[in-house]
Amino acid sequence: MEKISWIKELVKAEQQVEDSRAFETSFDFDTERVLTQESVQFLLELKTEFTDLCSSFNEMKHSPLGRIKIFGIAKTHADFMLFRNGYKMIFTLLDLGRINIKFTFTGANYIPTMGQADTTGAGANVIEEDMVEAKWGAFGELIWTHKNLPVKLEYMVRHYMTLFIKESSK
Repeated sequence: MEKISWIKELVKAEQQVEDSRAFETSFDFDTERVLTQESVQFLLELKTEFTDLCSSFNEMKHSPLGRIKIFGIAKTHADFMLFRNGYKMIFTLLDLGRINIKFTFTGANYIPTMGQADTTGAGANVIEEDMVEAKWGAFGELIWTHKNLPVKLEYMVRHYMTLFIKESSK
């Protein structure tokens, strides 16, 4: 259904023109609205992929020690973090079209609790920080990039999950 949302917008715009009996030669493409929707959608897709992988990883672990926990971040719609052994990997929508990935270490005795204020890694040792940004391609295509190179969700998730597991196993 999401793949045809632009068709719905065209139908809606045409209906408004017909209702007003005005002649409109162009339909506006609301880039800010599209960027908002696509940014949240991309972050939710990331969260879904990480949730599935964390669940698989945890099921394959023979011991409950070292399992990965995934938390939503308070007061946001799609931001989330992975947590294990004092390590956090935080995915945050900074601005429209800009997703920040921050990897921090807070210590082995740190256990997050519901409603905890420090989910951003403030006061923690930042190990790595990356940015994924949306860029407009040909024909209004939105392309997610890292260091100006196109990103495929599957490979991005594999990279960050591998990095997180390796670092947090120490």
